[in-house]
Amino acid sequence: MSERTVTRGTKAERSEATRRRLLRAARRLFAKRGYAGVGTEEIVRAAGVTRGALYHHFAGKRELLEAVYEQIEAELTEEIAAGALAAGSDPVEALRAGAEMFLDHCMEPEVQRIVLLDAPAVLGWERWREIAGSYGLGLIEGALGGAIEAGAIRRQPVKPLAHALMGALDEVAMYVARAEDPVAARAEAGQTLAGLLDSLRA
Repeated sequence: MSERTVTRGTKAERSEATRRRLLRAARRLFAKRGYAGVGTEEIVRAAGVTRGALYHHFAGKRELLEAVYEQIEAELTEEIAAGALAAGSDPVEALRAGAEMFLDHCMEPEVQRIVLLDAPAVLGWERWREIAGSYGLGLIEGALGGAIEAGAIRRQPVKPLAHALMGALDEVAMYVARAEDPVAARAEAGQTLAGLLDSLRA
């Protein structure tokens, strides 16, 4: 390996490390005080990088929020997929376990503030939904398709059903995030989703 290749690799590694520091700092600050309450100067100071480094990786604060939101969505999808698989052999129970895990995450300040409040307001509903769909929709489609093939859910078109279920999940998540009593709202939302999933049984 040439010295030039090593230097290029090291530079790429440093660049990626800088990006990770920016995401970590922004995520912590956005979760604590919200998008509107955090300035770019504070983010770069918390990340220990220059302002130029921020604009090398992101066009601005909005794009940084988008990257943070996408990072959280990816983590949630991975965790929920693993939890649903561990729920047992009943496909509907696996779907319910995934929905319960999602609602539990909606109680976390980070998810409430970034995913459910700031991201749709700042990015716009279309972009917010596009990012959420690129992660969660495929997971829901796969789970529903498997449940139909197993005979646990009545045979029907999977895609519209997946969109309907994702829409329901998004709405109850917003309901929990905006509730005066999130704990009570979480319990109500869980009962609602459980009833909805049970109604799909074959």
